[in-house]
Amino acid sequence: MRERVERAGIPSNYGRHPAEVQPSRGKMSAPMWLLQHTDSDTDPSITFRLSPGSIKTIGRSPSVELTLDAALVSRIHCRLEAHDETLEVVDLDSTNGVYVNGERLARAHMIPGDRLKVGRVEFVVGRSA
Repeated sequence: MRERVERAGIPSNYGRHPAEVQPSRGKMSAPMWLLQHTDSDTDPSITFRLSPGSIKTIGRSPSVELTLDAALVSRIHCRLEAHDETLEVVDLDSTNGVYVNGERLARAHMIPGDRLKVGRVEFVVGRSA
């Protein structure tokens, strides 16, 4: 019977109790967070991508996930935590600090359009489509 119902264009779970219906396996992925630096006068373009739920560190050390070999960047400078609605930055006691929209902060939640400065490198926060 179920085979005939599916062929007729009626969903196979039609008439079944909701507890018997399996949830969809497909999951919509949230847009990725982007940190983009495009100062073509001095440095090549840099883009870091973070998916929601990821935690990454930025610095000059080979032990960090996002390496940024630039002036005034500490070996382990800051941590990024990608949430669904915000991108959080936490200064990890860096020498020169972390700046969000021109203000030195120990911790901040950023949204698209905000500017993050690590050392002399300034990134614009964005989301992928």
